Amino acid sequence: MSTSFDDADYPAYTMGRAAEMIGVTPAFLRSLGAAGLIEPERSDGGHRRYSRHQLQLAARVRQLLDQGMLLTAACRIVTLEDRLAAAHRRIIELGGTLTADDDADVPTHTHQPDPPHEYDKAG
Repeated sequence: MSTSFDDADYPAYTMGRAAEMIGVTPAFLRSLGAAGLIEPERSDGGHRRYSRHQLQLAARVRQLLDQGMLLTAACRIVTLEDRLAAAHRRIIELGGTLTADDDADVPTHTHQPDPPHEYDKAG
């Protein structure tokens, strides 16, 4: 039986509690909303409510900012990482498989091997 406790997208955390959990200020969470990264749900009283998934994204942005990234760059990176993870989950749901080459933590090969030289060809 699945409950809202199991749902990473369930908006369970108030702004104050969310900020405390990931070690940021409420203003930081608001700035992520303004940047378009996360859009918290609102309670009946109008208070922001955050999900575990949103807090994971916010914590990753904080990590990138601490490494010297600009907010816009950090938000873009986190968005792309999140989309890639979602695509990987969908591939698995559809019965596909992922290889080690699909690991998002390993860069793709960007250098193409040099073409063979004329003297390398058998004559």
